[in-house]
Amino acid sequence: MSKVIKIKRGLDINLLGAAEKIIKKADFAEYYAVKPTDFKGIRPKLVVKTGDKVKAGSPLFFDKYHPEVQFTSPVSGEITAINRGDRRVIEEVVIRSDTKIEYEKFSVENSKTLTRDEIISILLKSGLWPVIRQRPYSTIANPKDNPKSIFISAFDTTPLAPDMDFIVKEEATLFQKGIDILSRLTTGKIHLNLNADYPPAEAYTRAKGVQINYFTGPHPAGNVGVQINKIDPINKGDIIWYTYPQEIIAIGRLFEKGIYDVSKIIALTGSEVLHPVYLKIINGACIKSLLKNNIKAGENRFISGNVLTGTKILNQGFIGFYDNQVTIIPEGKYHEFFGWALPGIKKFSASRTFISWLMPHKKFKLDTNMHGGHRAFVMTNDYDKVFPMDIYPVHLIKAIMAEDIELMEKLGIYEVDEEDFALCEFVCTSKIDVQSIIRKGLDLARAEMS
Repeated sequence: MSKVIKIKRGLDINLLGAAEKIIKKADFAEYYAVKPTDFKGIRPKLVVKTGDKVKAGSPLFFDKYHPEVQFTSPVSGEITAINRGDRRVIEEVVIRSDTKIEYEKFSVENSKTLTRDEIISILLKSGLWPVIRQRPYSTIANPKDNPKSIFISAFDTTPLAPDMDFIVKEEATLFQKGIDILSRLTTGKIHLNLNADYPPAEAYTRAKGVQINYFTGPHPAGNVGVQINKIDPINKGDIIWYTYPQEIIAIGRLFEKGIYDVSKIIALTGSEVLHPVYLKIINGACIKSLLKNNIKAGENRFISGNVLTGTKILNQGFIGFYDNQVTIIPEGKYHEFFGWALPGIKKFSASRTFISWLMPHKKFKLDTNMHGGHRAFVMTNDYDKVFPMDIYPVHLIKAIMAEDIELMEKLGIYEVDEEDFALCEFVCTSKIDVQSIIRKGLDLARAEMS
């Protein structure tokens, strides 16, 4: 029987607005986008211009550092905009979708006999290679590497996270097809990590060619970085690849049908959603059609992803490539008189500041108010209470701020990612942008090793 790994340090943030377990097919979006900013460490080079016609699977841009890594259109249609930000950085390639999608065809006949190089070539040409990422650095995997193992986190513990067991229960065949393809990309193990707190989907328990591991405990037990740390820690020079269930299903679909079909199910969540549900969409969709007549009035924050690590978008923005949920919460543009000093049963606290700590199962309606501003780096043990890895988080953050790469390596920079420090940022009394500091450290380390 598989061993159950218990995560003791962490924090569950119970929010209002969890999605009801009903899957609805979303209205077809008029616009879709692929955002180069979703992919860490790449420098995009466009191969299309405004007015070009594309099919689903047609290349839009590639990585200048790794030209073989292509990024393709999720739908067929016309390129209507190439939006740029500061210093003309490409932020979005926008496609107006056809009413009926046309697909590029990829040759996948006799997929059982394909070699490793042939599999990688198909994934690269189709644009599906970016679903495979690597640790260290949390960048798109280098197809020339041979990872020592592949990790799949099959559950999510972030606030209002979608239930991945519910999402994949009807996709067992394609999930196994994707696993079969992945198994030919490594000589090591494929670790399928499940939640021990409830019975997992049969798509997981009956999967062949994987080592099943069980985890229990608060967030971030579902983070792949925590799972790697507990099962197969990364040392300098090690490479581990990782991906997630819906991405594996997309791989299975590619090698089953020969098309780039990135349909997926997302959770529409948050306290400002009238009816939180699961929606079947095509990746990169504009959220405007998803929100129709389903949002409470008022000034709201629209987030692609979860409240801890997601990206702020407009109410006509686009879902991120790796995101499985859209979260909507109130903006917090107000000043609270004697904020922390006043008792409050409706206030959430990671400590025992408010009486609400006596009600661990209470669900809260939180907004974006930070309840304070940046201040000196106060030395507390708050980070240690929510950070479950065998790493000193404060020491690592200070090493990054000092740009001491050798010390960063000794303190475990190769094992972490921004999402692993999201709770540290949430509980930080100094209001420090911890996640951006960690990304700076990862980029420094990667530049040093390249």
